[in-house]
Amino acid sequence: MKRLPCIMVAMLVSLSSGCGERAERGGEVAGVSLQAAAEGADQIVLRTLSLVQPDLTWVHDVSSTSECDGYEIEGRVTGSVTRRAAVMTIISEGRRGSLLGVVERAWKARGYAITGVDPDKSMPAVYAKDPAGYRMSLSVGYAGRFHVSVTTPCFILSAVRAPQTRASGRAFEGENVPVPYVRSEFWSAGAP
Repeated sequence: MKRLPCIMVAMLVSLSSGCGERAERGGEVAGVSLQAAAEGADQIVLRTLSLVQPDLTWVHDVSSTSECDGYEIEGRVTGSVTRRAAVMTIISEGRRGSLLGVVERAWKARGYAITGVDPDKSMPAVYAKDPAGYRMSLSVGYAGRFHVSVTTPCFILSAVRAPQTRASGRAFEGENVPVPYVRSEFWSAGAP
């Protein structure tokens, strides 16, 4: 009975810690499916947004799957998944740098490499990559909305379910996600 959890832990450690060049290139890690990779991306999104204090209200945004051009595993087509979340908390212009800084420091503490920072005044962003090849970003978009995006490495292409992690805001399935509307005493300070 104890063996199964040990195998699962070993598999997750392998996925999150990377496996050399194959993980960098997006290879298959210990037979991990594209679904399992998507679940790993969901956990990165959840961890990223959960570490922010005071809490943010967020929802899942559109997920997408795409083929990895010209990269095959055992002669099979590969693909990657991008998971996205939209922050529904109004983040004032004066607090944007704080939120970006909190997330950047948290990613560094987890061993993620910061691969870029866009200091644009109205739409700043920070980009990172974890040792297993997951690429992530936190960026400011239209109406000051923060977006978290996580893209998996390439794995054998297969069907992938919608995120199963629980968002903190109401779902907008089949609808366009509106502009941020949740006020926070801290994050919205100074916002109209």
